[in-house]
Amino acid sequence: MKYLVIFFFGLVGMVNQQSDISEVRKLYYKAADNENAARSLLELSEKRDIKDPVVLGYKGAGHMIMAKHVGNPFKKMSHFNKGKDIFSTAIASDNQSLELRFLRFAVQAEAPAFLGYRDNLEEDKALLIGGVDTLQDKELQKMILNYLKTSKGLTAAEKEKLN
Repeated sequence: MKYLVIFFFGLVGMVNQQSDISEVRKLYYKAADNENAARSLLELSEKRDIKDPVVLGYKGAGHMIMAKHVGNPFKKMSHFNKGKDIFSTAIASDNQSLELRFLRFAVQAEAPAFLGYRDNLEEDKALLIGGVDTLQDKELQKMILNYLKTSKGLTAAEKEKLN
């Protein structure tokens, strides 16, 4: 009976974790155009277990997206640099995660060139194009494919490979 209870609570925790990551993904998708979504993304990623590299990656992305929504140039750079640092930590924890590589690719592809944050575009793009079809998580797979098909970071020939 004790093992059944442990299994049940473990299962509930996994379901909650999956629904939480789904919520984080939805907020991320809206955050670039909606400041409230960006703030909610940061709040939700702060509440989650920050040991999870993927959640840490969304927190980094949230800070970088917030840079777009604040008016003060010093706050813009503060959010952007904080996001970069958080990404470095997340990717160092799990550098094979397609979700983390997707987040970094999207941020680097969208960031203004003068910020100089484009070092990993080609590496992340190759990993994403080569691995997106292998993802078991269909929600994540769809999210990545939808972004890649419209991304400034891919050529027309690369986008054609995704079809």
